[in-house]
Amino acid sequence: MSHRSRLAGFIIDCQDTDSDRAATFWGAALGLATEPGYTEDDGAQYAELIGAPGGLHVEVQRVSHASRVHLDIEADDIDAEANRLEALGAKRIGFIKRWWVMEAPTGHRFCIVQMKHPERGPTPTVWE
Repeated sequence: MSHRSRLAGFIIDCQDTDSDRAATFWGAALGLATEPGYTEDDGAQYAELIGAPGGLHVEVQRVSHASRVHLDIEADDIDAEANRLEALGAKRIGFIKRWWVMEAPTGHRFCIVQMKHPERGPTPTVWE
């Protein structure tokens, strides 16, 4: 069965930093507007940056691990996308909340998230 995927955007992981404070810096640095941050029930904090080129999703998130930037790939079937990427040499690190954390053969971490608006932005690639 086929599925679709594409680059969704970039997440700026900020170790032990309030998401609103981090968004203020990164929004100014990138010339993007910021949305007020929010905290999920488990204490995770996020703040979205608005107006990224190409309709990419950019947000900051408070994390406990070292600060870094990672990309998100969105797919209409996240398990099928994880399987496809494993066949290319990636490995699953774990399923967190609603997404797969993966590691590329190069050691870079990235996430596979559920595609929300396939009609917006670039046309997703269809994988057989």
